Amino acid sequence: MTPTKRVPHTNALLGKLPKKEYQRLLTLMEETPLKLGETIYQSGELINDVYFPNSGIISLLAGDPERVTLEVGLIGREGMVGLPVFMGVGTSRHHAVVQGEGIALTMKPAKLRKECNNGNSLGRVLGRYSHSLLTQVTQSAVCNQFHTIEARMARWLLMSHDRMLTDEFTLTQEFLSHMLGVRREGVSRAASELQKRKLIRYSRGTLKILDRQGLEAISCGCYQSIRDEANLV
Repeated sequence: MTPTKRVPHTNALLGKLPKKEYQRLLTLMEETPLKLGETIYQSGELINDVYFPNSGIISLLAGDPERVTLEVGLIGREGMVGLPVFMGVGTSRHHAVVQGEGIALTMKPAKLRKECNNGNSLGRVLGRYSHSLLTQVTQSAVCNQFHTIEARMARWLLMSHDRMLTDEFTLTQEFLSHMLGVRREGVSRAASELQKRKLIRYSRGTLKILDRQGLEAISCGCYQSIRDEANLV
């Protein structure tokens, strides 16, 4: 039997589709820039588009009525933003904010549902991805509860590095405090410790990874569990 040809594509989910299906889906999608700090949607809002990032990263943030408090998911080229639509839910229970600039292919929810309900490969791919994202959310919750700020920061930087494919990020202490669920003072101390070990360089909102292997050494096992499920290569 001749193996099914796959289309090479930056987004890993789309890259798993048969070539003909991907080419047909492309006619239903639009290329959309992801701008740093942009809010894709807020908690309780209707999801107007789903996003398949080709580059860049989007954070899913959970919060109380007063303020956003904690990142619960980080999505880049391995995934899709708007997964509730696939599950039959039209609104988001999280804030979705661009943390790294890039490009995404967007699709209207009605079109996504139609494709998935037709028994095409997209539905099976998104079903498997749902498990991957659930693993990330639950493992991140464990990490935030039990591990040190340094280990958590290392995990987050490694996850961002995997998705952005760059050693340098634009990153404020305020935003990172939301990512890790700690005060800015805690972020500052953790960043200083990583700098002392010459693992990163952090100055004026710009962070550069200097030693990835060193970050992997101090990161907890949560990072590898999340990476294995995301199947990032």
